[in-house]
Amino acid sequence: MVGIVSFGGYIPRMRLSRAAVAKNMGWFAPALFGAARGERAMANWDEDCLTMAVASSLDALVGVDKTKLDGVYLASTTLPFSDRDNAGVVKSALNLRDDITSADFASSLKAGTTALMTALEVVKGGDKHRILVTASDKRRTKAASNEEMLFGDGSGSLVVGDDQVIAEYLGGYSTSIDFVDHYRGEETKFDYNWEQRWVRDEGFSKIYPTVFKGVIDKTGIAVGDITKMIFPCIFGRINAKLAGSVGAKPTQLADTLEAQVGECGAAHPLVMLARELETAKPGDLLMVAGFGQGATALMFRVTENILKLPARTGISGYLANKKTEEIYTKWLQYNNLIETDLGGRGDQDYRTGLSSLYRNRKYILGFVGGKCKVCGTAQIPAKRICVKPDCGAVDSLEEYEFADKPAKVVTFTADNLAASLDPPAIYGMIQFEGGGRTMTDFTDCSLDDIEVGVPMKMTFRINYQDPKRGFTGYFWKAAPAHSGKA
Repeated sequence: MVGIVSFGGYIPRMRLSRAAVAKNMGWFAPALFGAARGERAMANWDEDCLTMAVASSLDALVGVDKTKLDGVYLASTTLPFSDRDNAGVVKSALNLRDDITSADFASSLKAGTTALMTALEVVKGGDKHRILVTASDKRRTKAASNEEMLFGDGSGSLVVGDDQVIAEYLGGYSTSIDFVDHYRGEETKFDYNWEQRWVRDEGFSKIYPTVFKGVIDKTGIAVGDITKMIFPCIFGRINAKLAGSVGAKPTQLADTLEAQVGECGAAHPLVMLARELETAKPGDLLMVAGFGQGATALMFRVTENILKLPARTGISGYLANKKTEEIYTKWLQYNNLIETDLGGRGDQDYRTGLSSLYRNRKYILGFVGGKCKVCGTAQIPAKRICVKPDCGAVDSLEEYEFADKPAKVVTFTADNLAASLDPPAIYGMIQFEGGGRTMTDFTDCSLDDIEVGVPMKMTFRINYQDPKRGFTGYFWKAAPAHSGKA
């Protein structure tokens, strides 16, 4: 049996109030007031599609032996590197084996469902047995645009395999049609969008029903037996009509999460599917679809194994723990829509030593330290000599992962002089459960959230950006453990 083995999701803690957008930009675009309901997920300044993909992947890997993964597929329309294996960065951050396949799926909003279908077909072929599929997007929009209200940031991840399957893959159907509802050129920052009515009537209204019917016919599933139809559509008012095109009822539609999250681009079908799997029961039939220059639809039947799945944060956990942001200029700052003065301390050349990055990739990307085989002392970063004074063994350390270890604050400070997009810069010393301590930046918190002894968790984030050379450097930061926890 081939299908989904595990699932996970990630929604940034910050949510931009749509009313705040209308309040600040309604003088320029009065139509914004008509969409000023709910909120959209807003990535922190140190988050992008890779950091969110790592977060949702960690959620999906709860209870999964990651040493058995044979591949990592990353889907996104906002990859930070045009000529670097972005999926390879995710693979390194998760500290997976080197002898696995990593691949990027890009350039279309259906990239997430395409990556999922590809992974399932590869596993069906028998050469690989477990593949991590993660989709993530952080799309930049023009201020006061319709897309600013509609879009959201987030990530969804699935592990597919041929054993311990929680949702059996029954079949899929895909079309490739060069229907250009929007596009983004290589040298442009923002999407160019075409007239909405035409996109709705000629695109969504004709292409989605084709793949719905295609997957239903291919699998032989009766429409009335489908528990949930899971598909994003920026024209929410026509969702019931789209489902009705194949005879489905509005009660069979999954929540699009538009009011709480917005639409997360290539990630949204997987985000919605992860959310539905949280409450799915054995026997449920789930159809998931993604739209973009054609469409892809897949059908799954939930198995008894879903009852054995360990608890995880999931989409619902991240939705429950949020911080609503009313300061619209912070949103503009975090998305490079305004240029602010960081002072002299922000005027630095962030050239990356690629040879040093390679030599230290286990520590920098995977947050791997060491544990002494002689005395059992854990330390990060790993050095040749054990840090325990009465041990001092040389070359005695074996690899030891810290990214998943709980920690507590030992010391901290708030620095108003340091260059920061979210002042004050908060950092300090944390002590890991099981041994080891390190100095690190704190994120997803204010000074009021931090005190000595506060539980912390590690999270993969942007460490710096080098705009001169187009390079993004990543590292691990500490966040209060309640962030993203139900």
